[in-house]
This record gives sequence, structure tokens and C-alpha cells, in this order.
Amino acid sequence: MSSAAPKTVQRTPFKRWCDENTGLFFLIPWILGFLIFKAYPFASSLVYSFTDLNFFKGISQYGVMNYVEIFTSRKTVSVLLTTVKYAFITVPLKLVFALFIAYILNFKIKFVNLFRTVYYIPSILGGSVAIAVLWRALFKDTGVVNTILGFFGIAGPDWLADKTWALFVICLLRVWQFGSAMVLFLAALKGVPADLYEAATIDGASKTKQFFSITVPMITPVIFYNLVTQIAQAFQEFNGPYIITQGGPRNATTLVSLLVYNYAFKSNEMGMACALAWVMFIAVALLTVIAFTSQKHWVYYAD
Repeated sequence: MSSAAPKTVQRTPFKRWCDENTGLFFLIPWILGFLIFKAYPFASSLVYSFTDLNFFKGISQYGVMNYVEIFTSRKTVSVLLTTVKYAFITVPLKLVFALFIAYILNFKIKFVNLFRTVYYIPSILGGSVAIAVLWRALFKDTGVVNTILGFFGIAGPDWLADKTWALFVICLLRVWQFGSAMVLFLAALKGVPADLYEAATIDGASKTKQFFSITVPMITPVIFYNLVTQIAQAFQEFNGPYIITQGGPRNATTLVSLLVYNYAFKSNEMGMACALAWVMFIAVALLTVIAFTSQKHWVYYAD
């Protein structure tokens, strides 16, 4: 007996294309969300940055007037410089402090897991409104900090009313949120081969020499990652200056993100707010490019 050959099912080109690209149908919700909520606002903000868009009056002028005002107005230039100063103070201090704590917690000490958890908590709570309110209560003229200083006979300054000290308070809040960077440093420290330290010890290298000659070079990829992410976050800081000082005294703690908010939702000057946002975006992008360009000179990759 001869068996009949199985029939071959002929598929149309459309059905074949559907079978080969089924995964695209599952991506449609994400693609639509990206186009509607990310790509369109991103592109429209660039267009609006070249207008004098007002929430209630609409658009009456097109041009580069917003960018001219940003770089010629004393107010906006001062805010840009304050933001750069804030970033260049908080980012290095935060990374150094996070690495220092991670290095200590890498040793086998009692209750080390508890200490790791405690040190990580500020990174979870630090950006909240409640912590910013608490920070303001701590550093006000009659707050806890000045009360403690008074016990030692020290007259504390009016932290939030003094231009220098107000920015210091805002920076301190940012540095206090070192937990996320610390966890990454701790994971990197765990990955450093122990035989490198053993060889260095046999050669007579001190702990300090081992730290700067072995530990730091081996964890430079994580240092680089933390550097880039922390720069981006520092330029977007909003809660601290808005809740603690409202940008005062005399705009001493007004950062770009707060100025964007003031223009957009207080003055209703959405065109100016978009222009400022793009200036901030370009500044962060340039710093990121510089970081990526410089990594070949100081970042060590095992491969």
C-alpha cells in the first residue's frame, strides 16, 4: 500500500509576514506610549522653545528670543551658574562619601547587613517631600541643628536665610542620599579578586597603597556609571530647593529645574520654560559626552 504524501499548506505573503513579525504586535502598546508620551512632548518642547507660548495668550512671536534672554539676563545666568556649582559640589562629595562607606561595609564586621540597610534608607526617603520638610525644620533658625550647637556655646547661623549656608543645606541633603551609589560600589568591591590583595600584601604594599593601586582602578567602570547618572540627577534636582528654601534667599538656591517650574506654572511662559529645559538637556548631554570621551584615559575594563 502506498501512503499519500502530506499536503503542503500554502501561506499567503500577508500571513507569512504576520507569522514572522508576531512580536511586533506585542510591542504596539509600548510603541504608542513612547510616541504619545515621550517622542511627541520631546519634539513639541523643542518647537515651543522658539516661541513665546503662553498658557492663556497663545503664541504671538517666533524666534530665538528665549535663548538670547537666557544667556544675557543676569537672573538666568546666575541660576545656570548656581546649578553648575550645585552639581560640581554634590556629585564628587556624594561619590566619595558613598565609596568610603561602601569600603568600610565591605569588611566582615558584626551586624554589617544591618548597617548596609540603614545607610541605604536615605536614598529611598531622601527625595520625598516629607524629608525635605524635615530638613527645613532641622536647619531653621530655631531648629534642631542650632539647638545642638547652642549646647556647646556656638551661635549657629540662620542657615536658610544666608546665601552661602542655604546652598550648603541643599547640597547636604543631596549628599545624604548616597545609598544607591553605595550599593553599586559595594557590589563592585565584592568583585575585586582577592589574589590581587594577597600579592600586594606579600610585596609589602600598605592598605592605602592597595586602595589606590588596586581597588580604585578595578572599580572605575562603576565609578564612571555613578558619575554619569549622578550628574544627570543633580541637574534635575527640584524637591530640595522648592520645599526647603523656595529658591531663596535672593535666588541663591534657585536651580534650573525650579526656574523652569516658575516660568511654566507661575508666569505661564511655557516657551521660556521649554527653552530652559533644552539648555539643561544640552548641558547634561555635553557633560555626558565629555565623560564618555574621557573614560578611555581612566576607566579600566577587564576585557
